[in-house]
Amino acid sequence: MPWAQEVCNLFPNAKELQLKGERYLTLPHQPTEAYLLRKLGFDVPAPILSHYDWAGGTPFDVQRKTCAMMSMYPRSYVFNGMGTGKTKAALWNWDYLRGNKLCGKLLVAAPLSTLSFTWAREVFNTLPGVKYAVLHGTKQRRLERLHDPEIEIFIINHDGIEVIEKELNALVASKTIDALVIDELAVYRNGGAARTKKMRKLAATMNWVWGMTGEPIPNQPTDLWAQCSIVTPHTVPKYFGRFRDDLMIKKGPFLFVPKDDAVERAFAAAQPSVRFSLDDVVELPECVERMVDIPLGVQQAKIYKLMADQCYAAIQTHEITAANAGAAMNKLLQIACGWVYTKDRGIVALDGDARLDALIDAINASDRKVLVFAPYKHVLAGISKRLTAEGIEHEPIDGDTPASRRNELFNIFQNTSKFKVLPAHPKCLAHGITLTSADTNIWFGPITDLDTFDQANHRIIRVGQKHKQLILGFQGSPVERKIYTLLRSKQRVQNKLLELFEEASRI
Repeated sequence: MPWAQEVCNLFPNAKELQLKGERYLTLPHQPTEAYLLRKLGFDVPAPILSHYDWAGGTPFDVQRKTCAMMSMYPRSYVFNGMGTGKTKAALWNWDYLRGNKLCGKLLVAAPLSTLSFTWAREVFNTLPGVKYAVLHGTKQRRLERLHDPEIEIFIINHDGIEVIEKELNALVASKTIDALVIDELAVYRNGGAARTKKMRKLAATMNWVWGMTGEPIPNQPTDLWAQCSIVTPHTVPKYFGRFRDDLMIKKGPFLFVPKDDAVERAFAAAQPSVRFSLDDVVELPECVERMVDIPLGVQQAKIYKLMADQCYAAIQTHEITAANAGAAMNKLLQIACGWVYTKDRGIVALDGDARLDALIDAINASDRKVLVFAPYKHVLAGISKRLTAEGIEHEPIDGDTPASRRNELFNIFQNTSKFKVLPAHPKCLAHGITLTSADTNIWFGPITDLDTFDQANHRIIRVGQKHKQLILGFQGSPVERKIYTLLRSKQRVQNKLLELFEEASRI
């Protein structure tokens, strides 16, 4: 460092040296020193960029920059978009701080659908030597894992904190757990909700708190008040009403509209922060395909197993042949999606809320518009019902939608700000339609027709697309995983139907 009196005052043990007739000070390149020097106005690089091996991995440039920010600011925000690798970045950041004895054990609060298939899997792949536990199930089971001295990362769903709130607060008070990652922070946008109050209390005494979401203000700029009251309570007024008055204009008894600078003022409160989109990840190809594992509900898994066992037995006795295997396969796919047709064409809803929750999370995390493909009309209807309940404006398209209405909806979706989501049966969007206002396709479940799958994906992979594209495939059963594998390898599922069905039934 160039010699400066304020640096000497702050670091009395700094060593002075002379270099080419100039006075300098030498200091350890550690987060604490770097943070304080930045406060004095010195542009000191984040130590993690020079002194961390990334647990043997290779980070994207945006992950390096994200970790640089997180490691320098004990309370901060990651507003990176979906697909940018913020989960792995959060784990690397914690591993670096933990390795330098700057923080203790880590608590991750995340959506239920992501506990095992996103966070637990990412911990295993990124930090294989670190022991972790998913705090889900009975209270006794959660407490046994919570008090296991070898566990260093605890993963819990947002509402699960209430179940073991007392025990968690005790570990936080003792500084056993002093680092908190809140995934999908925007679920706490209601400041009066019980889970927001509990999270606010839990986070208050943490040394490190990082809030992560790709969609911090899904409704109004004031959505940020409750989130900031958890992560950086010093950046917002104590009461919501004051924050609302600063950002909004009252037009009626229950009507408030944002002021011209409302968004800018809201984001000024959510600082320090970092924001990268999928377009910023230069290391990735233009189109990224990712499978999203989502567990089947208890009822779904039970019915799926019964059906699979029966079908495997029928294959052995040749009751299921190439001529009728497709019907049996469709039944398994229906079960995995969460709704099943009965013999009289009625519809039975199963416990598939985890997949619907993951869908809403993915939509909220997307920067731009989204296409959602459902392989069955009754599944599309169930998705539409949930989107309506969430207040997400949309209109589903299936085989019963008149051609004139379809064209009208395509035009509205492509050329206006209306409809962030267009849920559709994939065959209704299979050819000749440009929907490049969207950059994300979400397959709620796979289809078995390669041509339809390929053509539906190309609604966003077309001339005029200005952003990188993300294709997500939801899966929770052996049949779905195998079908996606065949589709991605450009093999026709129909040609492998019996082999696929027998293998999936065995699994």
